[in-house]
Amino acid sequence: MTDAPHVLVDEADGVLVATLNRPEKLNALSRQTLEILESAVYRFRDSPSLRVMLIRATGRYFSAGADLREAGVSAPPTSGTEIREMHRLHLNGMRRMYDEMEAIEKPFVIAHQGPCVGGGLELSLSCDFRLAAASASYSFPEGKMGVLPATNGISRLVRLVGAHWARYLVMANLPANAQKALVMGLVHEVFPDEGFDDAAMAFCRHLVGNNPDQMGAAKVAIEIARELGVTQAASVERLANSALMLAPAYLEGMRAHVATIGTKTSG
Repeated sequence: MTDAPHVLVDEADGVLVATLNRPEKLNALSRQTLEILESAVYRFRDSPSLRVMLIRATGRYFSAGADLREAGVSAPPTSGTEIREMHRLHLNGMRRMYDEMEAIEKPFVIAHQGPCVGGGLELSLSCDFRLAAASASYSFPEGKMGVLPATNGISRLVRLVGAHWARYLVMANLPANAQKALVMGLVHEVFPDEGFDDAAMAFCRHLVGNNPDQMGAAKVAIEIARELGVTQAASVERLANSALMLAPAYLEGMRAHVATIGTKTSG
């Protein structure tokens, strides 16, 4: 039995890196895992020097999902209301942490080096960018138990991949390999297994180099626009730009961009 922390947290080049570190348990999400992750999320939120948060894992699995062997801290629910409240308020604070990740105006990147199952996939759905190694795969085992993945597994999944692919993963209860996940829109990029950690960090460093105000405004505007009709969504664009275009960074960036275009055309 190892006494190593279930998550390792470090900083590098403006990136807060949280590494799931229970390879012997296939990185099952324990109470300790979620407590450390949530603390890291708040550290990321409250540290201006940290521009991107990367969640990754050690071992052959990204995560096998919730740690079902971990003893519960309270009596099991006995009514439908108690079950609904359990999903909303308990489950080691999953919903609270996911809501915070979605609200923070900084990018979260998650990198799957292997199978990403159940609760591990639900965690991933609240991140802004999902990267996969070629050997990654995705599935929800809840269907085999006769229930639904109910903490992001329906609500956030449908918003990302649509009802068509949500039926495949949840209703048909079929797994998806990395390439199928890319077709679904479940992940943004698939990289070779060799060098995957370096590729994920390179992606994060690219984000660190982006304008943080633009990324924050984009995160909020995209989330709002998705819920609106085209006319109202266009107003969101205008509203966001009415603040961004007054910033010195925009004026400097515009001058630099125009100068670059002029150099290319004159050559």
